[in-house]
Amino acid sequence: MSSFGSTDPSPTAGDRGDSSAGDLSAPGRPSPDAIIVGAGLAGLVAAHELTQAGKRVLILDQENRANLGGQAFWSLGGLFLIDSPEQRRLRIHDSLELAKDDWATSAGFDRDEDHWPRKWAEAYLEFAAGEKRQYLRDLGLRLTPIVGWAERGGSGAGEHGNSVPRFHLTWGTGPEVVRVFREPVETAEAAGLVEFAFRHRVDELITEDGAVVGVRGRTLAPSHTARGVESNRDEIADFELRAPAVIVTTGGIGHNFDLMKKYWPVDRLGEFPDTMLAGVPAHVDGRMLQIAEDAGASLINRDRIWAYTEGIENWNPIWPGHGIRIIPGPSSMWFDAEGNRFPAPNYPGFDTNRTMHTILETGHDYSWFVLNESIIRKEFALSGSEQNPDLTEKDIRITLDRVRSSDAPGPIEAFKKYGSDFVVAETTEELVAGMNERSRGPVIDHDHLIAQIRQRDRQTEHAFSKDAQVQAIHNARSYLGDKIVRAVKPHKILDPAHGPLIAVRLSLLSRKTLGGLETNLDGQVLAGSGEKIQGLYAAGEVTGFGGGGMHGYNALEGTFLGGCIFSGLRAGRAAAEQAGRAVTSGRPESGSAPGEGAHS
Repeated sequence: MSSFGSTDPSPTAGDRGDSSAGDLSAPGRPSPDAIIVGAGLAGLVAAHELTQAGKRVLILDQENRANLGGQAFWSLGGLFLIDSPEQRRLRIHDSLELAKDDWATSAGFDRDEDHWPRKWAEAYLEFAAGEKRQYLRDLGLRLTPIVGWAERGGSGAGEHGNSVPRFHLTWGTGPEVVRVFREPVETAEAAGLVEFAFRHRVDELITEDGAVVGVRGRTLAPSHTARGVESNRDEIADFELRAPAVIVTTGGIGHNFDLMKKYWPVDRLGEFPDTMLAGVPAHVDGRMLQIAEDAGASLINRDRIWAYTEGIENWNPIWPGHGIRIIPGPSSMWFDAEGNRFPAPNYPGFDTNRTMHTILETGHDYSWFVLNESIIRKEFALSGSEQNPDLTEKDIRITLDRVRSSDAPGPIEAFKKYGSDFVVAETTEELVAGMNERSRGPVIDHDHLIAQIRQRDRQTEHAFSKDAQVQAIHNARSYLGDKIVRAVKPHKILDPAHGPLIAVRLSLLSRKTLGGLETNLDGQVLAGSGEKIQGLYAAGEVTGFGGGGMHGYNALEGTFLGGCIFSGLRAGRAAAEQAGRAVTSGRPESGSAPGEGAHS
């Protein structure tokens, strides 16, 4: 791999991620202005900002180059924007004031340690209503015209939920969000401003006189695995590297179920489930949280965890325990493991944490959607860039065909055919028998289940309804975007004309960490005393996407990628300014012994 100052962009084995980087501590090798630990989206954004300021950056990651961009690559590419042109074209009347109200009621900030998360939330909302869209557009990112309505709440104006649709889908999904930052960073790499060191696992932050001055760790054996596939942890050498600024962007704890269980909020959500699917790859282990805490960093809101209730086993898994989330429209009926319909507002896509608690308080860790072919064709989407090839590949013809088609999208048809959680049946008897075959405990009574469906079906025979879910469907269809692509006209689920019948077993799915390293608005990590730790910054999910938990207890969705972008931007700009103030004469080279050189 080329060293700083080289303009030779030709790839080597290390550039492909098939091997470790060269000797980063070789005598005379230029030292970086900043070390970024983690090559996910937040790390790329921070690197982009640093290189825009002309700073040299070294990016370390324990995985190979195939994983550049991290979890963001696998995302649907949703972005939370406020009062956007896309919203206005769909006659959505949004405002910063309304968004602030929604965020405050959803976040529910109620702790002394929420000081910086509150400030981050306020700053992020200003960003989402202002600079964010143009910042991304200038990088080449484009949005689809339909704005999604996620986390609808459904329990009152003063409680959790988006009052209006705000989920802006990237044309190109997660890979495109990654691309618009990856490409300028790779251009800076070719110019000698950026160097990647893959298969470098950081085990320690080096501190001197209360400041973080570098990192120590182990290089791992080469890995040829594809993106997301679990890699080896064979150690082959030690390393020590130094810089005026270290930025931690290593993500959350989504595949570390031991940590999730340790901090799981039993009082709010119920007992930790026996079965949990993994919504993120195995390397999302949360190791750097403890490493940063050992260096004096403040860790807050660790019990604020965001898991999904609509997980299904991936029939074609990439990582261990791989689960996919169904992103549902509002029409599927939702039942507990015993076949009892959930009460309002526990409807698909309305209130994740409330429904999580409702599921777990039954004493079981799974639930059921019951629907039919008409509903699945229009209302089922699957999270993940790989599950949406038309959008990911930016193929307008296939995308339009998907909207107009009378069939479910190909990936959903594949799950119907191969997925272990799906039951497709022509009769109610076959449906319930299939559900009971997949039960992890209770036996569902056929007559009880079908009586509830028929009761709901009668509420679709007229334009009015006392059933709150049917009312919600009518409300959804008053929004043009939902009427076109997300909400089917109310009809009887048991009507054979809309068949066959379908049931889907839903497990809980790990995903995001809403607490983490406490940071100020410059992304500087704070100690338990509230003082800044000189030289240490953090961004992305490792900070709960900003400040140690800017979402509070709930997420409004479309805010995770945006949180990585905003916090990476703030940390990158602040670290660039710090590097500009650093004493460059006598700056230690990579691998210098403790105490050598000068640091500001």
